[in-house]
Amino acid sequence: MTHDPSSRGALSQPRNRKDIAERADSANLRMAEAAEAVELGTGSWASTLAPRLAQFTAVARYEHVTRAAQELGIPQPTLSRAIVRLEADLGVALFARHGRTLSLTPAGRAFLASTERALTDLDRATESVRADADPGGGKVAFGFLHTLGSETVPGLIRTFRADHPRVRFQLVQNYGEAMIERLRAGDLDLCLTSPVPDYPDLVARRLDEQKLRLVVPDDHPLARRKRIRLAEAATELFVTLEPGYGLRRITDALCAEAGFTPRIAFEGEEAETLRGLVAAGLGVALLPPPAVPRPGVAELTVTAPRAVREIGVAWLGGHADTPPVAAFKKFLLSRRGLLLPR
Repeated sequence: MTHDPSSRGALSQPRNRKDIAERADSANLRMAEAAEAVELGTGSWASTLAPRLAQFTAVARYEHVTRAAQELGIPQPTLSRAIVRLEADLGVALFARHGRTLSLTPAGRAFLASTERALTDLDRATESVRADADPGGGKVAFGFLHTLGSETVPGLIRTFRADHPRVRFQLVQNYGEAMIERLRAGDLDLCLTSPVPDYPDLVARRLDEQKLRLVVPDDHPLARRKRIRLAEAATELFVTLEPGYGLRRITDALCAEAGFTPRIAFEGEEAETLRGLVAAGLGVALLPPPAVPRPGVAELTVTAPRAVREIGVAWLGGHADTPPVAAFKKFLLSRRGLLLPR
């Protein structure tokens, strides 16, 4: 048996320039889809379908492959093959062919509804991410202690927004350890906390310190005093925050430095609640000063040991900041020694 060389060449060589272009387009499409499959997870429906959803939606909108290809800016043969491959992957006909025009099958209509929702969600997610990174706007997820919420944080945000009016804030009030976990989880960009944390995965900077006072009922014998050594309160019942709160750790440490372990009458979650319990005569407490004076209590300066808590800003190390986060971080660091009302 003999072989015709010219026949062999005809099988191995493209017939014309159009054929060359179509083969190149096909190869490019396959390489692009292979790369996207690697990025999205080989074998998943997402890796198979994601590159073709916009193509399918365009063809469904125009019911014409050539017009859809013009809108997408790709060759018509490339789009035709992508749609055929999509139907093959799904195992169902999405379009009925009528010469040069197409119409959706019932399966195609159902698939279009889901595809449009998916693309809409993707558009919204993209716009949200872009908006959050907008240098002039964007969002900052900012956590802070409850005791800083009534006066300190509103004042900070008001001052910052005077120069950055389009920046939005997602605000979270919580105790220190809970905010640190949310930093690690990526839920927060920055937080104001106390004590200033010291963990290898975090970056923290001291910003200010706040004096703590011994708060007693206004009818207590100590209420006539202006100043007190903490050791003089060793026999008193204390109301304090629950274990895990920074202020509770500071209270325990200061009492230990004064030579005693406090007797706890009540544990709570909010400093102003504790101040109310003191007013009701349930004990005494070490607390930061209130934004507004509270009736029913007297607040004594502690002369020994030195009763202060340090306030700092913390963020997760090794992460690039969006422009609004970087701007707010720079603003907070510029407030060293000026963070708290005087």
